[in-house]
Amino acid sequence: MIYREMAARRAGRSLAVFASALALGACAPGDHRGQSGDPQSPPPTAPGASASPSASTDPLAECPASGIRIRSTGSDAAMGLRALGLELVNCGDRPYQLTGYPVLHVYDEQREPIMLRVVNGAKEITSGFDQPPRKVTLAPDERATAVVLWRNLVTDSTVVASTGKFLTVAPAAGQPPHEVDPDGPVDLGNTGRIGVSAWKKADPSTPAPPRPTPPPVPSAVPSSVSPPDSRL
Repeated sequence: MIYREMAARRAGRSLAVFASALALGACAPGDHRGQSGDPQSPPPTAPGASASPSASTDPLAECPASGIRIRSTGSDAAMGLRALGLELVNCGDRPYQLTGYPVLHVYDEQREPIMLRVVNGAKEITSGFDQPPRKVTLAPDERATAVVLWRNLVTDSTVVASTGKFLTVAPAAGQPPHEVDPDGPVDLGNTGRIGVSAWKKADPSTPAPPRPTPPPVPSAVPSSVSPPDSRL
Protein backbone atom coordinates (compact mmCIF):
# COMPACT_ATOMS: atom_id res chain seq x y z
CA MET A 1 0.00 0.00 0.00
CA ILE A 2 2.80 2.39 0.95
CA TYR A 3 4.61 1.56 -2.30
CA ARG A 4 1.54 2.39 -4.36
CA GLU A 5 1.12 5.77 -2.62
CA MET A 6 4.80 6.63 -3.24
CA ALA A 7 4.48 5.70 -6.92
CA ALA A 8 1.38 7.83 -7.29
CA ARG A 9 3.15 10.83 -5.71
CA ARG A 10 6.15 10.39 -8.04
CA ALA A 11 3.84 10.18 -11.07
CA GLY A 12 2.03 13.34 -9.96
CA ARG A 13 5.33 15.23 -9.58
CA SER A 14 6.45 14.08 -13.06
CA LEU A 15 3.23 15.27 -14.65
CA ALA A 16 3.58 18.64 -12.91
CA VAL A 17 7.19 19.05 -14.14
CA PHE A 18 6.16 18.09 -17.71
CA ALA A 19 3.25 20.56 -17.66
CA SER A 20 5.57 23.33 -16.42
CA ALA A 21 8.03 22.61 -19.22
CA LEU A 22 5.25 22.84 -21.79
CA ALA A 23 4.09 26.14 -20.35
CA LEU A 24 7.61 27.60 -20.41
CA GLY A 25 8.10 26.42 -24.01
CA ALA A 26 4.88 28.12 -25.07
CA CYS A 27 5.92 31.42 -23.45
CA ALA A 28 9.52 31.48 -24.71
CA PRO A 29 9.97 33.49 -27.93
CA GLY A 30 10.82 31.28 -30.88
CA ASP A 31 12.82 32.33 -33.98
CA HIS A 32 10.39 31.84 -36.89
CA ARG A 33 11.92 34.26 -39.35
CA GLY A 34 11.75 33.09 -42.92
CA GLN A 35 9.06 30.53 -42.37
CA SER A 36 6.18 30.62 -44.80
CA GLY A 37 2.89 31.78 -43.35
CA ASP A 38 4.49 34.04 -40.74
CA PRO A 39 3.65 37.75 -41.07
CA GLN A 40 6.50 39.74 -42.64
CA SER A 41 7.52 43.01 -41.02
CA PRO A 42 7.18 46.08 -43.26
CA PRO A 43 10.37 47.40 -44.93
CA PRO A 44 12.02 50.36 -43.24
CA THR A 45 10.77 53.74 -44.38
CA ALA A 46 13.33 55.85 -46.19
CA PRO A 47 14.35 59.04 -44.39
CA GLY A 48 11.98 61.85 -45.22
CA ALA A 49 9.42 59.53 -46.81
CA SER A 50 5.87 59.22 -45.59
CA ALA A 51 4.84 55.94 -44.03
CA SER A 52 1.52 55.96 -45.83
CA PRO A 53 1.29 56.71 -49.54
CA SER A 54 -0.49 59.91 -50.48
CA ALA A 55 -2.31 60.84 -53.65
CA SER A 56 -0.05 62.24 -56.36
CA THR A 57 -0.51 65.92 -57.17
CA ASP A 58 0.35 67.95 -60.22
CA PRO A 59 3.38 70.12 -59.35
CA LEU A 60 2.02 72.89 -61.59
CA ALA A 61 -1.22 72.97 -59.60
CA GLU A 62 0.52 74.31 -56.48
CA CYS A 63 2.20 77.69 -56.23
CA PRO A 64 5.49 77.93 -54.28
CA ALA A 65 5.85 80.32 -51.38
CA SER A 66 7.80 82.66 -53.67
CA GLY A 67 4.65 83.17 -55.75
CA ILE A 68 6.32 82.24 -59.03
CA ARG A 69 7.12 79.17 -61.13
CA ILE A 70 9.95 78.86 -63.65
CA ARG A 71 10.01 76.24 -66.36
CA SER A 72 11.56 75.62 -69.77
CA THR A 73 9.46 75.86 -72.92
CA GLY A 74 11.59 73.66 -75.18
CA SER A 75 14.85 73.96 -77.08
CA ASP A 76 15.95 74.54 -80.66
CA ALA A 77 19.25 73.69 -82.32
CA ALA A 78 20.64 74.94 -85.62
CA MET A 79 24.23 75.03 -86.94
CA GLY A 80 25.63 74.27 -83.48
CA LEU A 81 23.66 77.07 -81.78
CA ARG A 82 21.38 76.00 -78.95
CA ALA A 83 18.44 78.04 -77.64
CA LEU A 84 16.31 77.10 -74.64
CA GLY A 85 13.21 79.10 -73.78
CA LEU A 86 12.42 80.05 -70.18
CA GLU A 87 9.07 81.10 -68.75
CA LEU A 88 8.38 82.67 -65.37
CA VAL A 89 4.72 82.64 -64.26
CA ASN A 90 3.27 84.74 -61.49
CA CYS A 91 1.11 82.09 -59.82
CA GLY A 92 0.54 84.18 -56.70
CA ASP A 93 -2.23 86.61 -55.82
CA ARG A 94 -0.24 89.86 -55.91
CA PRO A 95 1.93 91.70 -58.47
CA TYR A 96 5.49 90.44 -58.92
CA GLN A 97 8.33 92.77 -59.96
CA LEU A 98 11.25 91.52 -62.01
CA THR A 99 14.36 93.24 -63.36
CA GLY A 100 17.53 91.97 -65.02
CA TYR A 101 18.68 88.57 -66.16
CA PRO A 102 17.99 85.01 -65.01
CA VAL A 103 20.75 83.49 -62.87
CA LEU A 104 21.92 80.16 -64.32
CA HIS A 105 23.78 77.20 -62.89
CA VAL A 106 24.63 74.06 -64.89
CA TYR A 107 25.42 70.66 -63.33
CA ASP A 108 26.84 67.44 -64.71
CA GLU A 109 25.38 63.94 -64.41
CA GLN A 110 26.69 63.62 -60.84
CA ARG A 111 25.09 66.99 -60.00
CA GLU A 112 28.48 68.60 -59.68
CA PRO A 113 28.53 72.26 -60.78
CA ILE A 114 30.19 73.05 -64.11
CA MET A 115 32.36 76.16 -64.00
CA LEU A 116 31.06 78.52 -66.70
CA ARG A 117 31.01 82.17 -67.58
CA VAL A 118 27.45 83.45 -67.96
CA VAL A 119 27.19 86.11 -70.67
CA ASN A 120 24.29 88.46 -70.01
CA GLY A 121 22.87 89.35 -73.41
CA ALA A 122 24.74 86.52 -75.20
CA LYS A 123 26.77 89.01 -77.28
CA GLU A 124 29.73 86.62 -77.57
CA ILE A 125 27.48 83.74 -78.61
CA THR A 126 25.00 85.22 -81.07
CA SER A 127 23.22 88.47 -81.88
CA GLY A 128 19.63 89.57 -81.43
CA PHE A 129 19.28 88.84 -77.70
CA ASP A 130 21.15 91.78 -76.18
CA GLN A 131 18.24 94.09 -75.44
CA PRO A 132 18.88 95.85 -72.11
CA PRO A 133 16.82 94.72 -69.13
CA ARG A 134 13.73 96.67 -68.16
CA LYS A 135 11.58 96.66 -65.07
CA VAL A 136 8.76 94.14 -65.44
CA THR A 137 5.66 93.98 -63.28
CA LEU A 138 3.61 90.82 -63.63
CA ALA A 139 0.02 90.69 -62.49
CA PRO A 140 -1.27 87.31 -61.27
CA ASP A 141 -1.18 84.74 -64.07
CA GLU A 142 1.03 86.93 -66.28
CA ARG A 143 4.33 85.63 -67.65
CA ALA A 144 7.87 86.74 -68.41
CA THR A 145 10.21 85.01 -70.84
CA ALA A 146 13.93 84.73 -71.50
CA VAL A 147 16.24 82.62 -73.68
CA VAL A 148 19.33 80.60 -72.72
CA LEU A 149 21.89 80.29 -75.54
CA TRP A 150 25.09 78.33 -76.06
CA ARG A 151 27.13 76.71 -78.81
CA ASN A 152 28.27 73.12 -79.13
CA LEU A 153 31.70 74.15 -80.31
CA VAL A 154 35.11 72.56 -79.81
CA THR A 155 37.98 74.93 -80.53
CA ASP A 156 40.78 73.22 -78.61
CA SER A 157 41.24 69.46 -78.74
CA THR A 158 43.30 69.54 -75.55
CA VAL A 159 40.37 70.85 -73.49
CA VAL A 160 37.71 68.39 -72.41
CA ALA A 161 34.24 69.28 -73.63
CA SER A 162 31.60 70.05 -70.99
CA THR A 163 28.13 68.54 -71.03
CA GLY A 164 25.53 69.51 -68.48
CA LYS A 165 22.50 67.45 -67.56
CA PHE A 166 20.77 69.62 -64.96
CA LEU A 167 19.96 73.33 -65.00
CA THR A 168 18.73 75.67 -62.29
CA VAL A 169 17.37 79.15 -62.88
CA ALA A 170 16.81 81.89 -60.32
CA PRO A 171 14.73 84.96 -61.20
CA ALA A 172 17.50 87.26 -59.93
CA ALA A 173 20.66 87.24 -57.85
CA GLY A 174 19.99 86.20 -54.25
CA GLN A 175 16.67 84.54 -55.12
CA PRO A 176 16.06 80.79 -54.64
CA PRO A 177 16.74 78.74 -57.80
CA HIS A 178 14.24 76.55 -59.63
CA GLU A 179 15.32 73.35 -61.38
CA VAL A 180 14.11 73.34 -64.97
CA ASP A 181 14.17 70.73 -67.70
CA PRO A 182 16.97 71.57 -70.19
CA ASP A 183 15.19 69.47 -72.84
CA GLY A 184 18.38 67.58 -73.66
CA PRO A 185 22.07 67.89 -72.86
CA VAL A 186 23.64 71.29 -72.31
CA ASP A 187 26.47 70.45 -74.72
CA LEU A 188 28.79 73.40 -74.35
CA GLY A 189 31.81 71.93 -76.13
CA ASN A 190 34.85 73.59 -74.61
CA THR A 191 33.60 77.16 -74.97
CA GLY A 192 33.19 77.52 -71.20
CA ARG A 193 30.35 80.01 -71.55
CA ILE A 194 26.58 80.22 -71.75
CA GLY A 195 24.40 83.22 -72.55
CA VAL A 196 21.03 84.44 -71.40
CA SER A 197 18.71 87.25 -72.46
CA ALA A 198 16.99 89.65 -70.09
CA TRP A 199 13.54 88.95 -68.74
CA LYS A 200 10.75 90.53 -70.76
CA LYS A 201 7.01 90.50 -70.33
CA ALA A 202 5.32 87.93 -72.50
CA ASP A 203 2.53 88.87 -74.84
CA PRO A 204 -0.93 87.76 -73.72
CA SER A 205 -1.58 84.26 -74.94
CA THR A 206 -4.11 83.87 -77.72
CA PRO A 207 -6.38 80.84 -78.08
CA ALA A 208 -5.19 78.22 -80.50
CA PRO A 209 -7.08 78.23 -83.82
CA PRO A 210 -9.56 75.41 -84.23
CA ARG A 211 -8.45 72.41 -86.17
CA PRO A 212 -9.78 72.27 -89.74
CA THR A 213 -12.59 69.83 -90.28
CA PRO A 214 -11.40 66.87 -92.40
CA PRO A 215 -13.23 66.43 -95.70
CA PRO A 216 -15.99 63.81 -95.69
CA VAL A 217 -15.12 60.36 -96.92
CA PRO A 218 -16.81 59.76 -100.31
CA SER A 219 -19.53 57.13 -100.14
CA ALA A 220 -19.48 56.34 -103.86
CA VAL A 221 -16.80 55.72 -106.48
CA PRO A 222 -15.57 59.07 -107.85
CA SER A 223 -16.74 59.84 -111.38
CA SER A 224 -13.14 60.18 -112.56
CA VAL A 225 -12.51 56.54 -111.81
CA SER A 226 -13.70 54.09 -114.48
CA PRO A 227 -15.70 51.17 -113.13
CA PRO A 228 -14.07 47.77 -113.52
CA ASP A 229 -14.79 45.89 -116.74
CA SER A 230 -17.19 43.07 -115.96
CA ARG A 231 -15.67 40.99 -118.76
CA LEU A 232 -12.38 40.65 -116.88
